[in-house]
Amino acid sequence: QVQLGESGGGLVQAGGSLRLSCAASGHFSSAYAMGWFRQAPGKEREFVAAVTYNGYTTYNADSVKGRFTISRDNDKNTIYLQMNSLKPEDTAIYTCAADRMWVATQWEKGGNGLDAWGQGTRVTVSS
Repeated sequence: QVQLGESGGGLVQAGGSLRLSCAASGHFSSAYAMGWFRQAPGKEREFVAAVTYNGYTTYNADSVKGRFTISRDNDKNTIYLQMNSLKPEDTAIYTCAADRMWVATQWEKGGNGLDAWGQGTRVTVSS
């Protein structure tokens, strides 16, 4: 079983930056694809970004492209989400996920069925 632990959330003013981290442990290998989702109050879970084991990245272009950058450190079994130019509408619970397979549409359509999920970290952006 894979365990995922997120950190780095908090309160920031609009225009500010945060960096989220997600560390994997357990029966995990660097072959897993990993990524981020978010869920704002009263809204459905939304794909943010994902990265394959070899560094291919994909983003929710409508919401975050150009402001957020996903990266991974396979030596540390950790991915990061650098979030710049934050907006109040970025306020959400950000949750990390991982999967042994890479099916882009599975990530981009909400992540149902992915192998592992973290508990989430709260990001609040004040105006």
